[in-house]
Amino acid sequence: MESTTDDALDIELAEWERGTIVPTRYWSRLPDGRVVCELCPRACKLREGQRGMCFVRARHDDAVVLTTYGRSSGFCVDPIEKKPLNHFLPGTPVLSFGTAGCNLACSFCQNWDISKSRAMDTLADRASPAEIAAAAVASGSRSVAYTSHVPVIGLAYAVDVAAACHARGVRTVAVTAGYICPEPRAELFRHIDAANVDLKAFTEEFYFRQTKSHIEPVKDTLVYLKRETDVWLELTTLLIPGLNDSSDELDALSRWVVDALGPDVPLHFTAFHPDYKLLDRPATPPATLARARAIALGNGVRYVYTGNVHDPSGGSTYCHACGAMLIERDWYRLGKYALTPDGSCAACGVRCAGVFEAEPGRWGARRLPIRMH
Repeated sequence: MESTTDDALDIELAEWERGTIVPTRYWSRLPDGRVVCELCPRACKLREGQRGMCFVRARHDDAVVLTTYGRSSGFCVDPIEKKPLNHFLPGTPVLSFGTAGCNLACSFCQNWDISKSRAMDTLADRASPAEIAAAAVASGSRSVAYTSHVPVIGLAYAVDVAAACHARGVRTVAVTAGYICPEPRAELFRHIDAANVDLKAFTEEFYFRQTKSHIEPVKDTLVYLKRETDVWLELTTLLIPGLNDSSDELDALSRWVVDALGPDVPLHFTAFHPDYKLLDRPATPPATLARARAIALGNGVRYVYTGNVHDPSGGSTYCHACGAMLIERDWYRLGKYALTPDGSCAACGVRCAGVFEAEPGRWGARRLPIRMH
């Protein structure tokens, strides 16, 4: 799908001097004088002064540049379970940050004020990769998470942040829709330790109508992550009443997860609330989440969770072999913890899939905003 914008790009010399606009890779020139961005499957074709649909990549001086390097909509220390990641360093704090723009056009976007923003003043916080790594260490964060599509549309920044974090012993997390081309995908995920990927539905019709994208590149990303990388992977599907919550679709989705990715990939079903352009749909009933969870468990997915609702049972982790509760969760707060230091069930000794340490973190449900300057 070709996507372009007609927004004029107004770049001042001061922005170059501050280093927020940097050259990028993954683009080429076309015979008609345009350049085509090859970062994601949209393949935006740009003339001088135009931005891509993502807003942050633009054509300037006959090249594609990233216009938001080092700029963020904010930094905050969260529980890792909020990403959501339930099998990656449970209970630990993660330093999270996002940016304006997005390479999808979801009608139901739950953080549209940031992802759909076309205003640079949304990006009020600035930080170099080294400053982010230092802030993570100072706050006790075990990882840094790129949210709101930073890891894809802000690839150069994400890679540099990851290098700085790894140098300080801090791990990296990508929260992404997975809509990216193969070559930049390989570059990105070489630097990522864990990812939560939005599998927004399991039909091409939904992806095309509701996100203005396509499902196959996302499925390709998921298969690539599971089969060709060591990235710890979890999936999230936001269930929207009447659009992607039928039993048939949930059955097909969860069967595909087991067949293509394996039974150990955790699957999160989360509740929708009316927002952005999709205000005519009701919030997701808890019963829908429970039904989705039952279908997925019945199809062999070993770890299935409910989210955006208060459901301690649906938020807790159980041993797939004996059924014992391994990690009790009430929202983002951990209770009972019955994993051995090597991540095995204390009751039967079967290994729980994930990345665990000898002891869980105790960050709890706190949210700690951080200002870099």
